Amino acid sequence: MTVTRPFESERSTVRNGDVELAVYTAGVSDGPTLVLVHGWPDNHTLWNHVVGPLADRYRVVTYDSRGAGDSTVPAQTRGYRLDAMASDLRAVIDAVSPDTPVHVLGHDWGAVEAWELVAEADAPLRISSYTSVSGPNLDHLALWARSRLRRPTPRNLAQVFAQTRASWYTVTFHVPPLARLRMYRMKRKGWTQFIGEFSDVPAAMVEESPTLLDDAWNGLRIYRANLLPRFTSPRRRYVTVPVHLIVNTRDAAVRPFHYEDTPRWVADLSRTDLDAGHWSPLSHPWDIARITSEFVDGIESRRQTAST
Repeated sequence: MTVTRPFESERSTVRNGDVELAVYTAGVSDGPTLVLVHGWPDNHTLWNHVVGPLADRYRVVTYDSRGAGDSTVPAQTRGYRLDAMASDLRAVIDAVSPDTPVHVLGHDWGAVEAWELVAEADAPLRISSYTSVSGPNLDHLALWARSRLRRPTPRNLAQVFAQTRASWYTVTFHVPPLARLRMYRMKRKGWTQFIGEFSDVPAAMVEESPTLLDDAWNGLRIYRANLLPRFTSPRRRYVTVPVHLIVNTRDAAVRPFHYEDTPRWVADLSRTDLDAGHWSPLSHPWDIARITSEFVDGIESRRQTAST
């Protein structure tokens, strides 16, 4: 079992319009800056086991996304649209590293919102690299599904069915009575037991936040604000920022085969398959830190060579 390295973090607040984001900075002040973005229903503490191994060499920034932890909770569902959440990430980047592009690591919906930002035309000016864990670009995912349905071979149909089956729970999040039932079941079972059964996470690696249930309930608006619009009207989103996929081969929520089409959209793409479930930042934090640092070091070396 992985033991978390101790680290100290400094808390600050970044404002983006009406939203205040709780931001935490650790590591060495003169190292490359890594910004880590959590998903649902986590907050910044998801990354605690990953920050420790990175803090010796990097400046590591985590933050509570809107609706989670100590950050502002928007009252309306539209406040959780991906463009708004991506603008939060941009605001954090501009605050913590106004003059130098950063490296981004995202998990789950944090990865989804990071995809939203790295697909913007000016992204290379602010982001040097992006490492994605268990969170697809929703436009790419929708276009992948459409391409498979246009060519309904047994293999293509099986893949779409498998991803649909893995994502069935998102339908319940759109129906308030069913969503309440899922929240009740999560509370009754307990997060530690649920995440252990779902993603093989040892109980000792789970830190149950006191705001977990509130964060989970608030975060349901992310699903309601984004899934239907993106799957009914997907866009062709091309990415020039270097991207590294960490593909959890036992991920029960995000099936690995949908990344087969990602090279169509990403000019500079690499990939590492990891024998892990969905919450690999908790079950395999040292692997996540190692893979990310190797990728970041390669990008930094490439940048330094280009500048000489």
